[in-house]
Amino acid sequence: MRILGLDLGSKTCGVSVSDVLAMIARPVETIRFSNENYDEAFQKVSKYIEEFQTDTVVLGLPKHMNGDIGIRGEISIAFKEKLETLGVHVVLWDERLTTVAAEKILIAADVSRKNRKKVIDQMAAVGILQGYLDSRN
Repeated sequence: MRILGLDLGSKTCGVSVSDVLAMIARPVETIRFSNENYDEAFQKVSKYIEEFQTDTVVLGLPKHMNGDIGIRGEISIAFKEKLETLGVHVVLWDERLTTVAAEKILIAADVSRKNRKKVIDQMAAVGILQGYLDSRN
């Protein structure tokens, strides 16, 4: 069964998906939605849940470096609860530094700044999902 990975922001949501063996994450898309319109984001994410027939979603949980959960984390928790209404199991995954790591990987791959901006959220979603997948093995 495939697992979906999400990196939720205020205007974008990076989406990644695992292979059928749930071992390797790959990027899917960066969903764009109106500023903080999480209902719009939910509608778009729900289509991927259906398309990939997944029963598990790994959602990045932004935390402050001291481990506290701020407003962005609370938004992710509310989004988790909304996703659960679809009957999927949602795992909150600490996403601290995933965007930084994704940026470093893209820079090392010599991806231009313009192109990095297009895929950074997808790569962060891959980092979130791959971290979860690796923790299970």
